[in-house]
Amino acid sequence: MSQSAPGDFDLTMDELREVARYAVRHAEDVLPVYERAVPDGPRPRAAIDAAWTFARGAARTKLQRVTSLDAHRAARSAPTESARLAARAAGDAAAAAYLHPIAKATQVGHILRAAANAARVAELEAGGDETVGQAMLDRYRQLTTPVLVDVLRRYPPLTGGGSRVARLMSTLDHDLRHREAAS
Repeated sequence: MSQSAPGDFDLTMDELREVARYAVRHAEDVLPVYERAVPDGPRPRAAIDAAWTFARGAARTKLQRVTSLDAHRAARSAPTESARLAARAAGDAAAAAYLHPIAKATQVGHILRAAANAARVAELEAGGDETVGQAMLDRYRQLTTPVLVDVLRRYPPLTGGGSRVARLMSTLDHDLRHREAAS
């Protein structure tokens, strides 16, 4: 039996694992961008490993929090925007284990920011081609599960944002919320 975390609504560990799986898949896709730019930088890889550890059934521990923070610190010193976003995606994947069951739109980032960062990395790696990011969002929509969409719909929707990553995340949020129930 899966435990629920206290908050505004129920959120089970199984649901948290589904969110973490979704986030870590996308972060893992762009990790090589960071590792090419910073070949001796282990922190984003450690965050990916910690996210997978939780997603595959291990207890949620301090490991996910610490590696998430470390990956975000690594992002600050990365030499390119692509490398920074790839490291942030890794940090976001580990942080997904700590999605809070509180009805605030800011929590949506724990669900979708890794995917939005990965889509932006793909755009940058394609010379800034925003159609590449849209194609990535199409792929990410296909990878969602009914459980993930159900969790997302418990939170208020995002209202946009100024950065390209925020806009990608907002687009993905909108599209997933408006999916047919049969999806």
